[in-house]
Amino acid sequence: MRGDVDHGRRRVLAGLAVATTFSILSPFARSAGVDYPFTLGVASGDPLPDGFVIWTRLAPLFNAADGRGGLSRPVPVRWRVARDAAMTRVVRQGEVMASERWGHSVHVEVAGLEPGRPYWYQFEGLGAQSPVGQSRTAPAVHATVSARLGFVSCSHWERGYFSAYRHLAQEQPDLVFFLGDYIYDSSYAADSGKIIRPHGSGNAVSLSDYRNRYALYKTDPDLQALHAAAPSVATWDDHEVQNDYANRWSQDPKIPVGQFLQQRAAAYQAFYEHMPLRASSLPKGPDMRIYRRMDYGRLARFHVLDGRQYRSEQPCILANGSHQGHIADNLCHDLRDPGRTLLGWQQEAWLDQGFAQSRAQWNIIAQDLLVAPLTQRDLTNHKPGRWTDGWDGYMANRSRMLASLERNRVNNPVFWGGDIHSFWVTDLHADGNNPDSPVVATEFVGTSVTSDGPPFEAFSKILPLNPHVKFFDSRQRGYVSVEVDEGRMLTHLRVITDPRDPAARVSTLRSFVLEAGRAGAIAV
Repeated sequence: MRGDVDHGRRRVLAGLAVATTFSILSPFARSAGVDYPFTLGVASGDPLPDGFVIWTRLAPLFNAADGRGGLSRPVPVRWRVARDAAMTRVVRQGEVMASERWGHSVHVEVAGLEPGRPYWYQFEGLGAQSPVGQSRTAPAVHATVSARLGFVSCSHWERGYFSAYRHLAQEQPDLVFFLGDYIYDSSYAADSGKIIRPHGSGNAVSLSDYRNRYALYKTDPDLQALHAAAPSVATWDDHEVQNDYANRWSQDPKIPVGQFLQQRAAAYQAFYEHMPLRASSLPKGPDMRIYRRMDYGRLARFHVLDGRQYRSEQPCILANGSHQGHIADNLCHDLRDPGRTLLGWQQEAWLDQGFAQSRAQWNIIAQDLLVAPLTQRDLTNHKPGRWTDGWDGYMANRSRMLASLERNRVNNPVFWGGDIHSFWVTDLHADGNNPDSPVVATEFVGTSVTSDGPPFEAFSKILPLNPHVKFFDSRQRGYVSVEVDEGRMLTHLRVITDPRDPAARVSTLRSFVLEAGRAGAIAV
């Protein structure tokens, strides 16, 4: 059980804060004229019962124009993992080479640790020490445990401060999920009135562009605090590459496939360089596997999806050739075409297999989008239709996925999502067109960290057309916090007071409970 570990965990919190502060302030020793190299902080991720990935990237000049972070040669980096925040009881250590090829990023797959307990880690290189980060191994395979989880999405630097990250870090989660739009490739025009803090550059297209965009975001103290407080699991949506891209197709029909794949390769490489990912996700040109599954004792199996890389071309393409998402008429054949897929056929088969093999009490499908069908009205002609860039543009794939849950009798399936910059709680029915059909899964979608929400009044007016939606709110920014044990899942929708305020406060907008064995969220 996690209870005994938690008492020790709380005792070291003060020590962790002191150790982290000390390590940030103390190692400013210059080496060969190089400034402090750990400007982007540290992170850990993808935990297993015996270990996790620890990450950093050396970038003394994080915004250097060439995207190399101010370094031009390989750098040896020492790392160590300890049982205590003061880093006195070291249990694993080693040295790796941070190379130019991967932007001087470091990904160490630590193994041989005890399951279900916290560890602390730190890097050293170029005469300096990194901050101390806290991670946590997954529970033993057959352990009966509880967990504190969180998920976040859609953090646009230009639209505000990342206070949501700070407040989630303060909740001391065991594991955090980043569900897409960790960065934004695009920038607002200087005269847009939208910019609270500028990117300082235009749209990202090249490897140096993407590297510097990630590096900028990584300098945010609240983002660094969250990564240093808990291991994370990351997937992407579209803005890690380009708005509304689908597989090898840019949203702009004037950009050839070959050219766009070069851009995608640059974006994927930068994603790898800045996330605590395993070597199994090492990109190969424009291809990079990030869909994966992780077991968390007997409590949960996390099915982490990639909703962008493998999807069929965008449905119902506009007359001008644009691939951008829009409200398409319900009669558009593409929406229901069984020959089309959002996940790609290989990932679909992998997900079905994961459902079939799972013996976990909870099956959490962590992905980037709103899964529930949503009848909308075009804001110009008010005709009913479906949004093409999400699951409604690939209805047959959604039906196959929900049918797989039923066929495999999957325990307590719960979908998590982001993208839509608003909170949603929905019932997912076996037949999306029949609200009287059985509820086969429950869905929670988190609002954005900073990005603007969709119009609240307009969306509120379509809710009567969508009786499976149990809750919606697009007016506030925040995150989702989850407490789960064998018997129930308690989900809190957290909101911050103002993304323009770096000291924003947090409160709970609404909480919902799921009882094991009974689909459908209940407000509490």
